[in-house]
Amino acid sequence: MAIVLWSFMAGTVRIVAESFGATLGSALIYTVGGVLLLVFRRPAPIREFPKKYLIIGGLLFVFYESSISLSLGLASTAASSVEVSLVNYLWPTMMVLLAAGVSRRRHAVWKVLPGAIVATVGVALAVGGNSGLDWQAAAGHIADNPLPYVLAFAGALAWSVYAVFTPAWSHGVDGTSVFFPCVAVALWIIHFASGQGWPAEPPSLVAWLFVFIAAAAIGGGYACWGYGILHGSMERLAIASYATPVLSTGASAVLLGLALSLPFWCGALLVAAGSVLNYLVSARRSDPTT
Repeated sequence: MAIVLWSFMAGTVRIVAESFGATLGSALIYTVGGVLLLVFRRPAPIREFPKKYLIIGGLLFVFYESSISLSLGLASTAASSVEVSLVNYLWPTMMVLLAAGVSRRRHAVWKVLPGAIVATVGVALAVGGNSGLDWQAAAGHIADNPLPYVLAFAGALAWSVYAVFTPAWSHGVDGTSVFFPCVAVALWIIHFASGQGWPAEPPSLVAWLFVFIAAAAIGGGYACWGYGILHGSMERLAIASYATPVLSTGASAVLLGLALSLPFWCGALLVAAGSVLNYLVSARRSDPTT
């Protein structure tokens, strides 16, 4: 459910940003999402949170969300935005490799590496295919304006660390409903620091509706993800997370009225192939007869 809900994130956020601006739109979305989580998924009392999870986990959560918002805002062109998104979508690969690395199984990382490479190539095709991703141009964009790419990479790493280590740090306590409003506060600070005010023209009712839709999709996705990483198989969740960028690109194309090109479908097939490879490795390790 988290992966399905997150697939609507990019498209709805883009629609909101067109009416409210990037920083104000993000701040509004996370404010509404934070309120929804506090109402429908009331967090445990703060005293029940392990200090390590509350401090380190909270910082990782807020840093990831803030870094993604900033990296997309700092991207100078539409092509750069696609490239930054692609860097952000390295988090499923990082999560798969990190989950294998901390599993303490012999040669676990090497066994999942082929599937991770295949799936990552698929993500690059699926996300960049429709925009005609030019790798030489991308290298030039990184050289000219490295900050958004560095932020996106650091954010992806932070999110993979948060997801993999939360079960050990949290002792079963889910901090999503606490961390989410903190992200909203950080985004309001970013908005006011950027000097951007309210839109010149009052946003329409449809724009406000998409604020609510985006907030429900993102907040609901994080609520489902928080439950999943506490109660599910981390390795299989990591493998399933490869679907996030593919579904996100597909949903964005539908919401924004774009056609899906052949590279997207080839990328989707590669993501599926890489995920199946890693699933087979995971299933074989869990079989006591192998």
